[in-house]
Amino acid sequence: MKYLLVLAVVLAVIWFVRNHRRSDEPKQEPPRQDALAPPQDMVRCPVCSLHLPRADALPGRDGRLYCCADHRLRAED
Repeated sequence: MKYLLVLAVVLAVIWFVRNHRRSDEPKQEPPRQDALAPPQDMVRCPVCSLHLPRADALPGRDGRLYCCADHRLRAED
């Protein structure tokens, strides 16, 4: 019976120490809205209708934007 009481006290001390440490840790703040990248303009490939960011699109001779070189060549033929 005495060992059971010692075990209960040891477990209570461990539980208390673990919970006390967690409350001392700094809380992580959620990311701020202004820290996120601004939205990008999206364009549509005229061959496959894929939407992609304007920065990733490939311009064709006619000024249209394509998702890959293969689609650009296919449209120009």
